[in-house]
Amino acid sequence: MSFRINHLSHKAIFLAACALLLGGCATGGVGHHGKGYKIERVESENASERVRFLVMHFTTIDFDHSLRALTQPSSSPVSSHYLVPENNDPTYPHDDLRVYQLVDEDRRAWHAGPARWEDRYQINDQSIGIEIVNRAHCHPPVETSTEEIGEEICFFPEFDPEQIELVIKLSKDILARYPDITPTRVVGHGDVVPQYKIDPGPRFPWQQLAEVGIGAWYEDEAVKRHMDHLQGNTSSDRESIRRRFAQWLADYGYGIDPEEATEDDITLYTRAFQYHFRPWKVDGEVDNHSRAILLALLEKYFPNKLSGYPEVPGTLIAELESQE
Repeated sequence: MSFRINHLSHKAIFLAACALLLGGCATGGVGHHGKGYKIERVESENASERVRFLVMHFTTIDFDHSLRALTQPSSSPVSSHYLVPENNDPTYPHDDLRVYQLVDEDRRAWHAGPARWEDRYQINDQSIGIEIVNRAHCHPPVETSTEEIGEEICFFPEFDPEQIELVIKLSKDILARYPDITPTRVVGHGDVVPQYKIDPGPRFPWQQLAEVGIGAWYEDEAVKRHMDHLQGNTSSDRESIRRRFAQWLADYGYGIDPEEATEDDITLYTRAFQYHFRPWKVDGEVDNHSRAILLALLEKYFPNKLSGYPEVPGTLIAELESQE
């Protein structure tokens, strides 16, 4: 491996020793031997991998506080499978950056909370979580003398480039082990539970990861093509545009209900989408640029869903269908 993982569990050490010395030892689960009875193994085709998603987080606190928060009991216990530190953190005890494994991948880490992606709700049961040390922080809105609520003020430091390279190496290893984690299933905490979270925030280099095969990103030419068509179509009213955008978000994977969503819900999920795919302008507005980016993503990863969109020209749909 090109990175280090500290604190290997006794189980992992045991399995490694078994593999080397005995060609594999029986543990609980697949391949175990019955005590006092015989087991006949017939492989069923009606099964799938448990792990379906990879979820990225930032910690908002330094390494020492992050490690304690993710490993020690508390009134609100949290954990993740991995923790990736950053350089220039005085609380980090090593000269070189190392990946810390906190929870075995075959166990459930408590990192995603009441999240939803695609048609899945129990994301903790089906995901690997990576916590990345980054001291982003937000100040709550201030109530003025006129009882108006101001805007929340957030600060997002750049991620450490060496740290991101470590995240890339770790993520590639994870994806190699879990083929069900397709590009659109590499998500941020803010994607799966935007009601409470925004991490890993607007500075996280999603495009850089996608360029090396980790996660989803759009094609610039596709965005431009959809943008040109949307700008030439001004017949829809604002409410219809926002409601259809909610449908596109749901088609991509976001856990929004297009029919029941309120105005605030649509704004919230639009902001989550923008944090991931248009971080230079996160305003919750369903403008043509956000629409074009989402259409370009759907065209790339879910082209069969475009046939029901009046915003997509029939010539493009016919072209996509001919490529199937």
